[in-house]
Amino acid sequence: MNFQPILLGVLGTQEIIIIAIIILLMFGGRKIPELMRGLGKGIREFNDAKNTVRKEIEEAPTNNDNSSTKQ
Repeated sequence: MNFQPILLGVLGTQEIIIIAIIILLMFGGRKIPELMRGLGKGIREFNDAKNTVRKEIEEAPTNNDNSSTKQ
């Protein structure tokens, strides 16, 4: 059972605003851009790793086909 859509359906505009204010109070206005920058770098690194693995998987069958024809 997936609870994520249920959770997002429960949060309304007021709740999201309250959460944003709490985050702003906890971290301050200067710290939030640094946190978002770090989050962006993490997501970018994850996507780069994901694409690298995908390319390696796609290239693996072609490398095996070439080696079998050489024998």
